[in-house]
Amino acid sequence: MKHWLVKSEPFKYSWDKFNKDGRTFWDGVRNYQARNNLREMREGDLVLFYHSNDGKNVVGIAKVVKEFYQDPTTDDANWVVVDLAPVEALKNPVSLEQIKAEESLKDISLVKQGRLSVMPLRAAEFDKILEMGS
Repeated sequence: MKHWLVKSEPFKYSWDKFNKDGRTFWDGVRNYQARNNLREMREGDLVLFYHSNDGKNVVGIAKVVKEFYQDPTTDDANWVVVDLAPVEALKNPVSLEQIKAEESLKDISLVKQGRLSVMPLRAAEFDKILEMGS
């Protein structure tokens, strides 16, 4: 199993809306590195849900429930989506500032590549963020 982090601006698609929907396809990715990360996701992989721009917090855990397929919002075959379902909210959201202050997380893409919207995490990094949010 792999671990991931996805970013969404809460005014566009929030954790609360995700939970109400119960499942969504992760669309709108138009960065090749992020797209390649979507292609690497496998059913059952765990995903941290991060509110970007407004809030800047990891707020919950999701899982991949369907592997990549053509993005239905475009005819361009270069772009794909995966289906995600919520698992649970973090007890305490973990802020970008907290993540940056944690030595063991200094090399994650959230810190190093702030504009990347879909990124891998090592299991230890994923677990550390969960620990920080408990």
